[in-house]
Formats: sequence, structure tokens, C-alpha cells
Amino acid sequence: MTETIANGSRRHIDGDERIYFDGYWIKYYEPPPESLNTKRHLIQALTRRLFNHVEHGINIPGGRLSEARAAYEAETDPERKRVKGAMLAGALFNRAADIFNCLVDLQATGVEIGHENSLMRDCGQYLLEALDLGKVVRHRGGDEGIDELWGEPFKAFSIPIADFYRSRYIKIAMTMRDIDRIAAALKDTFAPSRQIPNIDPLVDALATTAKRKCEILRTDPAIFEVWPAFVVASDRLRQLEPQLPNHSDAAAIREALEGHRLLNGGTDLISFIVRARVPMPKSTREYIDRCLNFRRAFFEPPADDTVA
Repeated sequence: MTETIANGSRRHIDGDERIYFDGYWIKYYEPPPESLNTKRHLIQALTRRLFNHVEHGINIPGGRLSEARAAYEAETDPERKRVKGAMLAGALFNRAADIFNCLVDLQATGVEIGHENSLMRDCGQYLLEALDLGKVVRHRGGDEGIDELWGEPFKAFSIPIADFYRSRYIKIAMTMRDIDRIAAALKDTFAPSRQIPNIDPLVDALATTAKRKCEILRTDPAIFEVWPAFVVASDRLRQLEPQLPNHSDAAAIREALEGHRLLNGGTDLISFIVRARVPMPKSTREYIDRCLNFRRAFFEPPADDTVA
């Protein structure tokens, strides 16, 4: 009988304590003690991570919030309004972080800061507005906004740290599932290929190291083994060149070009997901559709539309 494992179960596996969520055993880290100062450091780290993964030019200081809002509200061109909305989201995000830092400094002097404090409420409202506008912000590698990153600082602000850590394990499990889906699509797509054959071991190595990287904190000493293994696995897939036969016709050349582009696209997408450590469902879905279209175009016989 198959064992049923409850989400949140913990075990020691191969020397590491791991926690189970939705089919994945993820490396467990004990959450830090609850305090405003700990939350400040956590939100600062989440803020750096956010701006590291979104489009350039939107990290607007919180002190320029009024300017950013006025520019956004006055804009009528839809494309420019999207960009100005992204800039306003950045300013809102930074204003919330500024307030939170001030609250922590006040607490350090002995001032009691409760959840009903007006500045705490303002901080939460700024984060909520930034979260809403974050939907228009693009990832640096494409169109998807990965609005999951905008929501994380608000969660870190509004719930206990232990609960925030638990929510991160759920997101990491979802991230690992996206990686597995992309890897499966790559292997299925190129299984019939004579130009890019036998890629399963390379794809498996990429998926394994990618999932390992997702669960590791940068402060973990294991990062010095995990990150190089992921980079090498990525490079090996990117360095694959199609094996074109002699005197290739136009169809074979097209297959080689599109296949190579598709392979690199999948490797890049996994890299984006790994670095952000959140799922990218829109990009994953669109990439799997590209794989299906490529397979239909080059490896499946055309449908017979003749009527008997």
C-alpha cells in the first residue's frame, strides 16, 4: 500500500532534515525568532530579490512616491502607463520598507509598536497597492510578472515568521513541479529527434540540480556545491548543437534552428524559475505549448483530412 504523507511532515533524509509538501521533500530550515528586527531583515532581503528579478528602471525611492503617482495618473498612452504603473509599484514598495525600518528603529528605543499603529496600517496599505500594481511589472527575462514576488513582503509583514517560512515551502514545491513539467516536455519533444538525440540524461541533471538550488539558502555552506552543479548542467544543455546531416534540405535546417532555440528557451526558463524561487505558471504553460507545436510540426505525420 502506498504511504500517505501529510503536508508539513518532517524527516531526516540523507543527513538533512526535510519537510514534505505536495510530493516533494524540501530541505528544512528552522525559522528565526519572531521580532520586528527579524522581519525588517527579511523584508529587506525580499525587496532586494524582487528588484533583482523584475524589469529595469522601476526601483523608485519611496521619497518620490508623489511624483510617481502623479506621472502614472496623468499618463494616457496604455504602453507608457504600464511602465509608469510599474514605477509606481516600485515607489510604493520602497515607501512601505522605509516606514517599516523607522518602526523597527522606534521599537529599539523602547517604543511599543502595535498592529493597530497608524504607520503599521499605512505600511500595509502601501504593500497592498504595490501588490496590485505588481501585476503589470515584467520579469527581466520575459513578459510574465511573477507577482508572487510582490506578495511575499506583504506576507512577511502581516503573518508570523514561522507561517511565512511554511508558505515558502509550499511555493518551493510548486516551483519544483514547474521544473519537472518543463523537463518532461523537453524529453518528450526531442525523443524522436535525430538532430538532438539522447538528451534525457542532460535534462535530468538540469532538473535535479535546479530543484536542489531552489531549496538551498545562500547562507547554507552547501551552496558552494549546489550552484556550480546547476551552472554546469545548464551550460551542457546550452552547448548542444544539432547534428545536421550532409546536404540538409530547408526543412532539416529549420528543424535544427527551431530545435536549438527551443532547447535554449527551456534551459533559460528553468534558470529564471530557479533564481526567483517561485513558479512561473504562464511562462511554463506557454513553453509547453511551444514544445507541443514543435513536435507536431517536425515529428508527427500530418493529419489525413481526406474523406473515405
